[in-house]
Amino acid sequence: MKLILRIVINALALGAASWLVPGIRAGSVASLLLIALVFGVLNALVRPLLKLLSCPFIILTLGLFTLVLNAGMLLLTARLGQAFGIDFFVADFWAAFLGALVVSVVSVVLSWILIDDGRADPS
Repeated sequence: MKLILRIVINALALGAASWLVPGIRAGSVASLLLIALVFGVLNALVRPLLKLLSCPFIILTLGLFTLVLNAGMLLLTARLGQAFGIDFFVADFWAAFLGALVVSVVSVVLSWILIDDGRADPS
């Protein structure tokens, strides 16, 4: 159930990015759900390797290089989605950079609201 909720959260965050950032365009709701699935798989498989390889840059920039990695992951997601015929487009790096910021903020807020890890006090 949490996996489906995570995909929906990613789809909503990517939808918000396509609505707010001029260089990002998404087709239908189905396209958003499919690209959210691709985004989740890439974040699970590719992102840890990229963070490991870029660890010196992340340390040197006090974590700010993570924003560049997030933009790169969004660009990679868009290109891979287009290869699979999913209607999701990111124009350039700066659109991806702003889109990654929007996706990060929206997904964190929605995760706080929608996903309960059982850490709440029952009393």
